[in-house]
Amino acid sequence: MRFAKGHGTENDFVILLDPYGSQGLTAGLAARLCDRRAGIGGDGVLRAVRTAACGRCGPGDAVSGHGSGANEAAGPGVGAEWFMDYRNADGSLAEMCGNGIRVFARYLARHGLVTGPEFTVATRSGPRRVRLDAGGDVTADMGAVAVLGPGSAVVADQVYPGLRVSVGNPHLACVVQDSLAAFDLSRPPGLDPGQFPEGGNVELVRVTGARSVAMRVHERGSGETRSCGTGAVAAAAAAAATANGRRGDGHAGNGHGGNVQAENVQAENEQTGNTWEVTVPGGTLGVTLDAGRAWLTGPAVIVAEGELDPSWLATAAHGSAEGVHRL
Repeated sequence: MRFAKGHGTENDFVILLDPYGSQGLTAGLAARLCDRRAGIGGDGVLRAVRTAACGRCGPGDAVSGHGSGANEAAGPGVGAEWFMDYRNADGSLAEMCGNGIRVFARYLARHGLVTGPEFTVATRSGPRRVRLDAGGDVTADMGAVAVLGPGSAVVADQVYPGLRVSVGNPHLACVVQDSLAAFDLSRPPGLDPGQFPEGGNVELVRVTGARSVAMRVHERGSGETRSCGTGAVAAAAAAAATANGRRGDGHAGNGHGGNVQAENVQAENEQTGNTWEVTVPGGTLGVTLDAGRAWLTGPAVIVAEGELDPSWLATAAHGSAEGVHRL
């Protein structure tokens, strides 16, 4: 089985090409591939499957688990030739990955599997347009962004208020005043299961300028990572909403009440501009918020390609995912 290794701002992935959906990707294999000592190592696995073949994918692949399957996600007439079957480092399925889709696009273009600098990729969150920019960056349409309301996370036994943000997957973005280096993200932050029944990503966000933030993130299913694309969008959306005096409740600053959708973010952008610089441990990303949607721009690098050893693959394919992933 061929593989590639790539990263976007040091958010790294193992990439598998499975155009006909014949090889399959189980949770156990994904976790073993992501093992940084006994596997290749990565924050997740990106499997490239043609959308036309996803009806033949086996259990636990693109068409099962939470979220939509490839054909449903692409929608009629969208024209997405490829489905991004994404799994977290622990083998669990994920709806969307912002850095992952940019690395996925780089891989497809590098191998001549797509035509033109702009094309559509199917994901469990729906179709997403991607564009290879002339300067070398890759931009991805991240879809609709919604600030859903207030929430809180428990980090190292301390409670931090934040905003629940949907970027096709669930986030809690906490704008903090302390230095980000002071936080311990070695353990998963505690979240309200009533608000996050399937878990969520937690971003700690510090505002560093008029339209710039720094961020650390703990990703559901992967632990703390060097970057998170959907997390960068959530961080920018939360910072924009906070700068506008809103905490997702339709009222200024009190943090209690109902829901507010992405128009609050849009209103803030109309006042202060709509492009944010998000600094993460692995580099810098650009997030453009406009008309309730977001675009993510940044580097996407293919580091290496190779062939999985058949004997290792045979062992990994039949092994247990339990205890094999080490961050």
